[in-house]
Amino acid sequence: MRLQTLFTGVAAAALAVMVTVGLAAQADLAKVAKLQKPAELNEQAPATFRANLDTSKGAIVITVHRDWAPVGADRFYNLVKNGFYDDVRFFRVIPGFMAQFGIHGNPAVAAAWRPAQIKDDPVKQTNKRGYVTFATAGPNTRTTQLFINFGDNAGLDKQGFAPFGEVTAGMDIVDKIYSGYGEGAPRGKGPDQGRTQSEGNAYLTKEFPRLDYIKSATIGK
Repeated sequence: MRLQTLFTGVAAAALAVMVTVGLAAQADLAKVAKLQKPAELNEQAPATFRANLDTSKGAIVITVHRDWAPVGADRFYNLVKNGFYDDVRFFRVIPGFMAQFGIHGNPAVAAAWRPAQIKDDPVKQTNKRGYVTFATAGPNTRTTQLFINFGDNAGLDKQGFAPFGEVTAGMDIVDKIYSGYGEGAPRGKGPDQGRTQSEGNAYLTKEFPRLDYIKSATIGK
């Protein structure tokens, strides 16, 4: 009877684990499906909010001020709220300049956001240490990539880079983000953005295992 009870308990525990894993997988699929519909993620952000980044180096808090750059703030709010930055790598880190991230690890999600460009905001704040800004490929091309300024980069202001938030806790963590791969391909030895877009985290994990990353990003108060 005791053995039967033991086996019954083990079976029940195994079943519970299977159910939990199954529910988690379903949640992940639903999350990915939602992230492949950028046009539907268009809530207006609060006037001020915090994004809490739990990274492989530690906690970083970004405080966003919507009046600094409302279009960018709204985009960032929707991305964080819907889990876009979870498991996303810091793929281009240049000491003294900036730390860049924002290419999704799932190529299908990354592809969905490439054409989802937003208009530029007027530059109201300068790109100084700790300020957070969208990366661009030219005017009105902002999508999901961001950078955190390591230094005072006022020269970016006249190029149209509009900060929308600032690191208010954890800048010491930002300073520790792995930068060994430098500027990246083709000039450096870091990740190639084309392959990062098309192959995602499978490429980055295999070829650049030391990259730091965001475990999860959530909206705080």
